Formats: sequence, C-alpha cells, structure tokens
Amino acid sequence: MSKKSKGGSNLGRTLIKDRFGHTPRRKVDNDTMLHTTELQDGYDWGRLNLSSVTEESSFQEFLRTAELAGTEFQAEKLNITFINPKQGVGLLSRNERLNIEKKHKDNKDLLKIPRRPKWAPETTAEELQQAERDNFLDWRRNLALLQEDEDIIMTPYEKNLEFWRQLWRVVERSDVVVQIVDARNPLLFRSEDLEKYVNEINPQKMNMILVNKSDLLTDQQRKYWAEYFDEQGIRTAFFSASLATEELKEEAKNKEEKPAKTELKEKKAKENEEDSTQVHSDSHSDIEENTPADISLKELKEAASLINNNLDMLEAKLKQIEKKLPTPQEEKSEMHFIKNSHKLLTREELIEFFKTIYQGSTHTENVTTIGLVGYPNVGKSSTINALMTEKKVSVSATPGKTKHFQTLFLEKDLLLCDCPGLVMPSFVLTKADMILNGILPIDQMRDHVPAVNLLCSRIPRHVLEDKYGIIIAKPLEGEDPDRCPHSEELLLAYGYNRGFMTSNGQPDQSRSARYVCKDYVNGKLLYCVAPPNVEQSVYHTFPERTRKEVQEASLPDQQQRAMRVKTNTSSKDLDSKFFAGQSSAAHVKGRANFPHIRLANDGSLVETDPSAKPWRNVKKERREKLRKKFNHLDQH
Repeated sequence: MSKKSKGGSNLGRTLIKDRFGHTPRRKVDNDTMLHTTELQDGYDWGRLNLSSVTEESSFQEFLRTAELAGTEFQAEKLNITFINPKQGVGLLSRNERLNIEKKHKDNKDLLKIPRRPKWAPETTAEELQQAERDNFLDWRRNLALLQEDEDIIMTPYEKNLEFWRQLWRVVERSDVVVQIVDARNPLLFRSEDLEKYVNEINPQKMNMILVNKSDLLTDQQRKYWAEYFDEQGIRTAFFSASLATEELKEEAKNKEEKPAKTELKEKKAKENEEDSTQVHSDSHSDIEENTPADISLKELKEAASLINNNLDMLEAKLKQIEKKLPTPQEEKSEMHFIKNSHKLLTREELIEFFKTIYQGSTHTENVTTIGLVGYPNVGKSSTINALMTEKKVSVSATPGKTKHFQTLFLEKDLLLCDCPGLVMPSFVLTKADMILNGILPIDQMRDHVPAVNLLCSRIPRHVLEDKYGIIIAKPLEGEDPDRCPHSEELLLAYGYNRGFMTSNGQPDQSRSARYVCKDYVNGKLLYCVAPPNVEQSVYHTFPERTRKEVQEASLPDQQQRAMRVKTNTSSKDLDSKFFAGQSSAAHVKGRANFPHIRLANDGSLVETDPSAKPWRNVKKERREKLRKKFNHLDQH
C-alpha cells in the first residue's frame, strides 16, 4: 500500500479548521512578548462584578484601575525565575524581620479604618452617599500609598463600601463593641483604630476584646495575655465556642436519657414516702412531748443584743469599703484598675459578664446592646450560636456570607448585634503568614513552598514526625544537623505516607501542602504567638519526642527513594560517580587501536589472529529486556 500524499485529506484537521479556522489570530506587530492595552489580551474588565472585593487578585485590581484611569501599560511576559526549594524560600532573615517590624511600629498610626462623614438633618441622602464615597476613596488611596512608599505588606482588606456601612451602624447602635480575636495571634486580628473610632462617636461607649479559641492556650499563656491587656487598659474575656457547643450537645444527650431514669426514681420515691409517713408521725409526737413549752425571756434578750452588735460591726465595715470604692465616673475614666481574669469562661459566665460589664446609659432603654465585630475566620458566628443555644447565624470562613447586621435578643435586657465579617487592614510580614493565619484561602494557594517553609520553621521536626507518624529526611552531609526541615522534605514524607502520588510516581507535594496548612489553621499543629512583653521561647514550649527515632538507613529502599528528590550531592554518590567513570581499555604509547588484542576477564591482554573474525569464540553479554533494565525507575 502506497504512502499517503503530503496534501491528503485529514478528517481531524478538517474539523478543527472548520471550528476554529474562521477566527483571526491576534498578532503583535513588533513580535515582542508584551501584554498591552491595545490588544485587550488581559482579563475581561467588563465582567468584574464581585460582592466581596477581597477575593480580587492584584493583577485584576491593576487592570481595573488602569481601565478607570484610562492609562496604557506594558508588562513583559515570560518573566520567570527558577528557585531552589531548599534555600528557605519565603523566610525572612533576622535583619529583614527587624526592619519590617520597625516599619510597622513607625506607621502604626496610619493604619486606619474608614470613618463615616459627619451629617446634619438638612443633609440629603444623595449628599451623604457622595460624601461616604469620597471619604472611602481617600481612605483607599492613603492605604495604597502606604504600601507603595514604605514597601509594607498588608492584609487584603474589605474594599466594598456596603460592608463598612454595616460596621458604622453596628458601632452607632452598640453600647459595648466586642472585637473577637483568635487566641493564637490576638494582635493580628485586633484593630486599635476601631477602638479609637468607637470613642470618637461616643466616649461613653465601651471597647472589649473576646479571645476566642482560648482552649488552645494553657492557663499560664492566658495569664500572660490578661496581664498584657491590663497594661493596654482594655477589658478582655477568654472563651471557646467549640467547647461551649460540645457542652450543649452533651447536655442535650443527657436530657434525652434522663426521662426514662426519672420515671423509675419517682416510683421508688413515692413508695419510700408512703413507708416513712408513719415513722414521721410517731417521731413528731415524741418530739412534742419532750420540748419545753416556754422559753425564758433573758435568753431571748441576750440573743437579740448579740445580733444588734454584729449588725453594727457589719455596717461599719461596709462604710469603710464604700469609701475605698471609686465612683461611677471614676470607673469610666479609670477602667484599667479592673484587672482581667485569665479564667476560661463558660457560656453562662460569659452571658453574666456581658450583663455586668456596662453600667452607663444605653442606646435602647433598659437593654444593653453588645456589638460583635471580627474577622470571618475567628469564630464570630460560632460564638453567637453557642450563646443562643441554637443555630441563629450561618457559619462560613469566607467574607460576605452575612450581608447585613442582625439583632438577636439573648435575654430581655441583653441584645446581640452581629456585624458582617470584616477583613480589616493589618500589617503582616509575608504572604505565607497570611495563609497560615487563615486570612488567605488555602485552596486558592498557588505557591505552597513559602507557607510550608514558614510552618517548618515554627513547628519542630520531632513534633511533625510524632503528629503524622512519618520520618522526615535528615540533613545531608555538610549541612547543619539541627536545621529545620525544608518544605520538600516534609511534603515528600507526608505524601508518601498518605499515598498522595502523581502520575509520574512521585509524592504529590501541592496536595500534601494543602492538608498540612489546614491542620495548622485548625489548630492540630499548634503554634501560639507570644505577647510583645514575653519571649516566644518562654511563652510557647513544645512537647518532647514520644515515638522512637528511626534511622533512615533502616527503611525500605522504596521509601528512601521517595523521601528525597534524586540529587548526586552526597559523598557516597560522588564517590560512586567518580570511580564508575574509570575506563578499562588498554593504552599503548603511540597507538590506541589494536584489533588483534583484547582485554580478558582477569585483566590480561590476549592476542588473537587478525585474519579471523573478532566475534568468534567470544562470550556475548546476556541481553536484558528493557523493562528489567529500567525496573528501578518504577519502584515508586
């Protein structure tokens, strides 16, 4: 059968041309690898209609601002740099960390939240809305300039004006504004400018911090934070919504089991009462016969005089105590005298705390309004549901779930005002820090190496091995034996242990990274940040190794190969590579090609007849199948 001609018909190619051949291809005139506004080859700007603009990437934000400003731009394509995952990517040196922390302290006062503009009864709705937009735009510009000029990394904050309007309403209605923060890093989720804004609206309003997830802290760690917030002069309470919900579930189970038991107890109690009535009647008659009929007047007078003396003593003591206590005005101006308790409050204790914390004039008559503000992932909705004993608010970790504030009566004189989850601007060191703190979604993480490197620098090697039951590859010869594991070493061991493999037979590092980072965010891998006045090594200590340490050489070959990406950098690999390159051919001065001389197996030279065929009487090597020859590549 003859070969097909070069111009023969091809059904697949014809179908492709029929579908895609009519669309003209875009070409750049100067053949340069550039993005440009003239080609419109970027994101479709007209589709940008996001409810929560924190989900917008920096590139999309740049395109939108370029479109609004009507400016042209050019950006180079294929600007790629290759990095070594073993170089501590994403980790800051000590000097870099100190410089960034100094910038954070110097620019702390510039980190603000948007204010609601002042208005009068004569102001129309259109004028107020326009003033709010202008103030909001100025606020966004100032934060953008702060990031550009000082080269500071900031958390992605809420850029939708409607969400901030809800916050303004909650602050205006509330008597006590409660910021709910994560116990593992409270200062990251605390907004000091929000506290200033609350006092600007009304000095009588009160600020408070509720440290959620406090069950992750020890008693001593809570004591450190209570002392720190005492110095800051702000009231603080420690609570755990997860523990409260578990207690409510246990109570519900016990109530279901109790009715059957109580019926049996009531029957037995009735029988015992019937038997004991006769005994009581007999004993009562005996007591009446034995008690004297009259009591002397002298004994009564003596008892009355003793009671009067004791009352006089108590009144004198109470007057002395009242003199020492501050007046209500002094209490408002000197709140720092009330020390914070480091006790982990239960649901009932927290409700009682909310009732008694505020004694001033309320926004709603005879009702104390508690405004709850916080990030979407600090457990704000879980706290409300635990206090209400039933699900009143939907729980979600993404901003924008709650569109408007809600008011929920906890009791007749206690009203909860739930604000939508707001991501407020805050300083962070790196983007990896935002991922590990739950600010950026893990499932949308593109580069896992910096985040896992930061995790490995915080959690010791033996804690990771004990938690996951894995063996992380030890440092190579010449490296620091006490260094932290790299992201590659942890993820290869974790992926092999869990069976997360790619199509090439290697452990899936990106999938393993998501599981490990989620364990860190959920608290399974626990790391708590210390207050500024306490050293981190003193504040948070890790448990000792519990599992027996296993040497890497004792593991199966298949697991050893999976624990490392093959690199010929060890001394053993270098020696084998060097000696394997030695030639075993015979060398004679002046000539190297001797067809009638060959090298025998014992190393001696054997002379053969040059006229004879060279392949005669020579033992041929046994040919192996390729699948056997390259079987070692398919071990894992």
